Amino acid sequence: MALQRELMLNDAQAQHAERMQDFLAHQIAAAGGWLSFEQYMDMALYAPGLGYYSAGARKFGADGDFTTAPEVSGLFGACVARQCAQVLGALGGGTILEIGAGSGRLAADVLRRLETLGQLPSQYSILDISADLRERQRLRLAQDVPHLLHRVRWLDQPPDESFAGVVIANEVLDALPVTRFRWHGDRVEVLGVIIDAGRLAWAARPASTAMAENCGRLAIAGGAWGDGYVSEYCPRLSAWTHDVTRSLRAGAALWFDYGLPRSQYYLAERHDGTLMCHFRHRAHGDPLLYPGLQDITAWVDYTLLAEASRAAGFALSGFTTQSYFLAGLGVDQEMQRLAGDDADQFARLANQARRLMLPGEMGECFKVMAWQRGTDLPLAGFSLQDFRHTL
Repeated sequence: MALQRELMLNDAQAQHAERMQDFLAHQIAAAGGWLSFEQYMDMALYAPGLGYYSAGARKFGADGDFTTAPEVSGLFGACVARQCAQVLGALGGGTILEIGAGSGRLAADVLRRLETLGQLPSQYSILDISADLRERQRLRLAQDVPHLLHRVRWLDQPPDESFAGVVIANEVLDALPVTRFRWHGDRVEVLGVIIDAGRLAWAARPASTAMAENCGRLAIAGGAWGDGYVSEYCPRLSAWTHDVTRSLRAGAALWFDYGLPRSQYYLAERHDGTLMCHFRHRAHGDPLLYPGLQDITAWVDYTLLAEASRAAGFALSGFTTQSYFLAGLGVDQEMQRLAGDDADQFARLANQARRLMLPGEMGECFKVMAWQRGTDLPLAGFSLQDFRHTL
């Protein structure tokens, strides 16, 4: 099958793209010639051996496709550790479960700081389906905190045994497959993928009655939509978050991702939705371009995530921006601790903090939400500003 676009790919990437598109062509044919975008996104990201998160391409950091907060600075992990220490201290110890640990940088930074705080978890579990990423995480932890590696275990599925502690998910929810829809006022269409002249292409079908009714509720929340308004909805979010937190008997779940409350997410002026792809640190809006080689994401509807907290039996206990979260946890103190008397190091950390916290960088588009069960702590990360009222 011919490649869709011209990009500067090496031979291995071009061959991978060919295999992935042939696989998708077969799946589309088997489905009768049309795949929902939700199914397409699932395959493009997670198909065994072919999907973006299942294959071996480097994804994180300067040499990857995008940079996450832990890759920007160890300040992020140090502050997350301080929040974990507050919860673990109140519980008298416990376990940390990280969902989708990326390069392993956050796990290493959290464990390192918790050791100095005297609040190491009895176990640090990592749930990650990518064998390639799990190996990279193991290497990172062995390099950065080798004496703590014995506390880490990797899981293929959420733990069955109940535990007390903290669940962490950093930039995971944005990669849950979404339904993409188009609004016409008198009707709603769902967008899917077909093969047209040997290429992947968009095609619409009438939405189900349930999906059309759901879109009607979203339209009311966001305001009057014009004809042709396109956006996304994540039907898996509630069930998925319930599944990965079901064993947390007591403690907190912390969700970090870019997103908005529903009323802002579905504003009329956001008429092309939030779908975004990342390839070699370039962001663009074409998810049909080289599937398997690029990340595909959609912003998080934090109102939907708040609703999921109640469905999962948790209390919603905080919602704020990344900037306020880090400030509430003493990022300035962490800068001073890490720099000591080294003025040059302090300047470097200050630059990193600006990237994490400034509105034009990651500070406002990234949000943090906390759920609690079996505890009712005033979490420090939400002490400066709590935006739950906007949900």
